[in-house]
Amino acid sequence: MPQYLAVPLSDVSSIGEARRQGQNLGASLGLGDVKNAELGILITEAARNAVIHGGGGQLIVTGEISEGAVCVDVLALDRGPGIKDVTRAFEDGYSTSGTPGTGLGAIRRLGNATDLFSNSSGTAIIVRVIQGTRTNRSNLDIGSVVAPFPGETVSGDRIAWSQKAQTTTVMVADGLGHGPLAADAAEEAERVFQAYCTESPAEIIERLHDALKKTRGAAVSVAQIQPALSSLTYAGVGNICASVISDSHSRSLVSHNGIMGHQVRHIQEFKAEWPRSGMLIMHSDGLQNRWDLSRYPGLTRRNPGLIAGVLLRDYRRERDDASVVVVKEQS
Repeated sequence: MPQYLAVPLSDVSSIGEARRQGQNLGASLGLGDVKNAELGILITEAARNAVIHGGGGQLIVTGEISEGAVCVDVLALDRGPGIKDVTRAFEDGYSTSGTPGTGLGAIRRLGNATDLFSNSSGTAIIVRVIQGTRTNRSNLDIGSVVAPFPGETVSGDRIAWSQKAQTTTVMVADGLGHGPLAADAAEEAERVFQAYCTESPAEIIERLHDALKKTRGAAVSVAQIQPALSSLTYAGVGNICASVISDSHSRSLVSHNGIMGHQVRHIQEFKAEWPRSGMLIMHSDGLQNRWDLSRYPGLTRRNPGLIAGVLLRDYRRERDDASVVVVKEQS
């Protein structure tokens, strides 16, 4: 199950704090000394770029043990003027602010995978550190971000998924309210999902409803994708938004009203076509639902974690926890 860390980047003093917290997360996941040192360098460079060139922003670290490997994603978001020449920006010695100009080059060299999106609204860069060999045979890639209510140390949102060769199942849970009690509800949803993720979305939702009765409740949605069958099955209760996007159109998926664990009138599965080169976006109500990817030419071809991060940066409601997950075919 993914672990998340969100650190505001307000000034240069926040860079060291981001590095410290990020390396603590890496160590807790079992990153070795060398890889964790590299993670520290990547966090420092990504955070410094956001502060110096972007005027500040946010750093989100996502870590998990998946398919036999430790995987950590570092995502830096800013609202600066953007990078006019991305290709040159990755070249050592190129700088527009009098710095040595080695930051992005170091990120690309140290990271196992790097992606960047920049326009006049700001810059988002994601870099991945992997220790071990991943054995996942799915052709779907998943990226997610979770950020707590400002000032809280825990988030009441949770994202979880299970990937097999033919089936990918994803859950978004939003505990009622925010803070520790909301986090307790979302953590229980995550625990039950991991235990029963091979079942159908409606069956998972029914189990979650029973399990969450001892909590304050949550909004939860589950999507199950079978690309070989061009099929997506979806069930949800509460205010989780979900859309299937293709090159030609987008389709919103339906969740029923209610609060999981307390007030559920109806649990129903919906079937949808999974289009070729399709993309699924699911998010809690900590994100506005009026986002429009057409405002970001080229973004849909980028890393799914980068897409999730840009949506979080530009459409977040600051009065709640927020979470976004993006599932798309691997490039």
